[in-house]
Amino acid sequence: MDALAASLLSIADWITAHITMWVLVGTGLFLTIRTRGVQVRHLPDMFRAVTSSRAGAHGGISSFQAFAISLAARVGVGNIFGVAAALLMGGPGAVFWMWVVALVGMATAFFEATLAQIFKVRAGDGSFRGGPAYYMRAGVGSPALAGVYAVITLVTCGFVITSVQSNAVAGTLLGAIGDDGSAIEGFGGFSAAQLVIAALVFVFTAMVIFGGIRTVARVTEWMAPIMAGIYIVLVFIICLMHLGRFVEVLGLIISSAFAPQPLVGGLGGGILAAVVNGTKRGLFSNEAGQGTAPNAAATATVAHPVQQGLIQSLGVFIDTIVVCTATAFVILIAGPEVWGADGANPSTLTIMAVSHELGGWTILPIAVLIFVLAYSSIIAAYVYSDTNMSFLTGGKTWATWTVRVVSVVSATAGAVLSLDVVWNAVDIAMAVMTVTNLVALILLSKWGVGALRDWEAQRRAGVEEPVFVGHDNPHLPADVPGDVWN
Repeated sequence: MDALAASLLSIADWITAHITMWVLVGTGLFLTIRTRGVQVRHLPDMFRAVTSSRAGAHGGISSFQAFAISLAARVGVGNIFGVAAALLMGGPGAVFWMWVVALVGMATAFFEATLAQIFKVRAGDGSFRGGPAYYMRAGVGSPALAGVYAVITLVTCGFVITSVQSNAVAGTLLGAIGDDGSAIEGFGGFSAAQLVIAALVFVFTAMVIFGGIRTVARVTEWMAPIMAGIYIVLVFIICLMHLGRFVEVLGLIISSAFAPQPLVGGLGGGILAAVVNGTKRGLFSNEAGQGTAPNAAATATVAHPVQQGLIQSLGVFIDTIVVCTATAFVILIAGPEVWGADGANPSTLTIMAVSHELGGWTILPIAVLIFVLAYSSIIAAYVYSDTNMSFLTGGKTWATWTVRVVSVVSATAGAVLSLDVVWNAVDIAMAVMTVTNLVALILLSKWGVGALRDWEAQRRAGVEEPVFVGHDNPHLPADVPGDVWN
């Protein structure tokens, strides 16, 4: 298994360095140019779009709830373990490349969320469904491409991401409580603590997932902002305690991004390592271009697709520019006695850095916080897999319940199993998803640009809340198909 894990890691690194990185950044730059920097020009509108979110209507959910679902998926272990892994394997320079991926990714996130809204359909229960599979079928006109993407997303979100999220949080909790790993006879070699954590994951995940997408929306709309807020407050307290070192750490990140030699003192390095790990972990964290967040974006009830595009673009900003950066600063501020210590690993590095600055009392609370963040990511991943199962089966009841059961079982199993192979496989799966989705975004860029021009024209005319019309719209390349948007 170790050999397989190493092989998958090599494949994932090669794909990232030679394909994903170039397509991801290139597409982001292309879409940034097409929109004249939508992520910069309309940053204030992004905040207004969140605060003025409409309540869900006619079976839909509110724009803020859709934002919360995607934020729940974004602000999870990727912000904590992902940043730590990027630093350990790529050095401080990896953070710079995470910024690059995020800044161009904000334009990508805007496009994929806007397209998800334009080409969404109403399900039998009255809720909306949409995402890459839907705009690949209705917009690109390729049911085959849509089907392939839906299958990959279904497997990745329903089986893999739920497993790795729970696996990461289990490792953190076990380390926080000092579990010695002593197995209970007759229970498959698992310790009592492992079984308790698995049981907690099962109970809490089942309670929400079996309630369906509206239950997920109600839970994540308060859980994601609160948990992310608590974490941000903690790391910003540490940053404020060391405000005088801000310029020093910032300089280290920028200089290391272009350093030709590996760094010393415990952190990995080199420009290739920085670029590869910054790109991989940035994508895993903010999901921009991957195509998962649009599954949540499509569920919102909005007057205009651009509203949700702006909101999802803001999610990338919060995830990487705010949360990931704060995490990186805390780790780097802690110094080599923390990140250069023997046995430093992504699962514990952030917790050790926080406890180093605020005291050992923070270890267990941070572990619990990570549990909740990962838990919210698990139930968000369920929404993504459920959307794509609905696409493949036409919303059959048996399919919905299959996804629910599989998601709960995968999350529970992930809490007790060793998943090195799965962790590396998820990078490959996400790379395939991302490239497929980005191709569709380029092909449909006229639709995204047209929707943005329509929204901007209405705002210039003094319309407070622009309303999208899919037929006889001079800004669109064609009329939207009759079974979408409405």
